[in-house]
Amino acid sequence: MTPYVLVKFLHVLGAIVILGTGSGIAFFMLMAHRTNDVAFIARTASVVVVADTIFTLSAVLLQPVTGGLLMMLSATPITEHWLLASLALYAVAGLFWVPVVFMQIEMRDLARQAAADQRNALPQRYFVLFRRWFAFGFPGFGATMLILWLMIAKPF
Repeated sequence: MTPYVLVKFLHVLGAIVILGTGSGIAFFMLMAHRTNDVAFIARTASVVVVADTIFTLSAVLLQPVTGGLLMMLSATPITEHWLLASLALYAVAGLFWVPVVFMQIEMRDLARQAAADQRNALPQRYFVLFRRWFAFGFPGFGATMLILWLMIAKPF
């Protein structure tokens, strides 16, 4: 296996992890939220925070490294329009993902506290955060999907 193929494999694997973990986290958090079961929401949110930290964060940090190595190994200039668009979309995705991480942590903490207090209802702040978390997912995930398409199609 050539260095280029190995780095490309790691880069594609990183994209899979970001998209897979992102969609999985969103699905499980949404399904837990819909139950209105405070203890279940607290447990699910705890797992979501761990998964985002272990999987998404590591992939997000490695993507620019493997992408930079691919550019170097393939002599692709940074002035390629599809690459510039990908980098801009990566920044957009990050601008939406970073706040989501903090929202997830706060939602987890609010749900844990409600469960510990044996309340059957979550505080209003949880629902405000959940709506914002849900809304931020669309541009963040959409930008990531566009990046994947740009890297495959290289349309311009």
